[in-house]
Amino acid sequence: MRSQDAARRRDRQTGRALSAIGSALYGLAIGAVRRSPRELSLTSAATLATLDRTGPRRITDLAVIEGVTQPAMTVLVQVMEESGLVERRGDPSDKRVTLMSLTEAGASYVRARRRTGVHAFVRLIDELTDDEVEALMAALPALQHLAELDSQGREGPKQ
Repeated sequence: MRSQDAARRRDRQTGRALSAIGSALYGLAIGAVRRSPRELSLTSAATLATLDRTGPRRITDLAVIEGVTQPAMTVLVQVMEESGLVERRGDPSDKRVTLMSLTEAGASYVRARRRTGVHAFVRLIDELTDDEVEALMAALPALQHLAELDSQGREGPKQ
C-alpha cells in the first residue's frame, strides 16, 4: 500500500513538473510572438516558414498545415505573391498542379525573422546565472527533439 501511495505521489509530482515545463515553454513562445515585428500576419509568417522548412507546397496543403480554409489561404498567398514573397511554379511530377514556393525575398524574410527571434532569446539567456545557462545547455537535446516533433506534426503530406 505504501509503495502505491509513493508511486501516486511521484506521478502527481511528475505531472505538476511537466505542466510547469509546458507552461514555461508556452509563455516563452507567446512572448516571442507578441514581441516579433508585425509586417505580416502570423498566418502569413507561419506559411513562409512552412515553405522554407518543407519546400514548395500546394495551396490546399498549406491551408491544412496552417489550419485555415483553402479560400483564406488562396487570398493570403495572392497577397504574398503580390508582395514578391512567394511565387507559383508547376509541379515537375504533375503538370496540372501548381505549387507555391518562396522567392529569395520570402526566404530572406524568414531568415531575418528567425535571427530576430534568436537574438531576443539570447538577450534573455544572457540575464540567467551560469548554473541556469548550464541547465539549458543540458536540456538542449530534449528541446531540439521537441522542436522536431512539433515540426513533424505540422508538416502535413509530403510532395
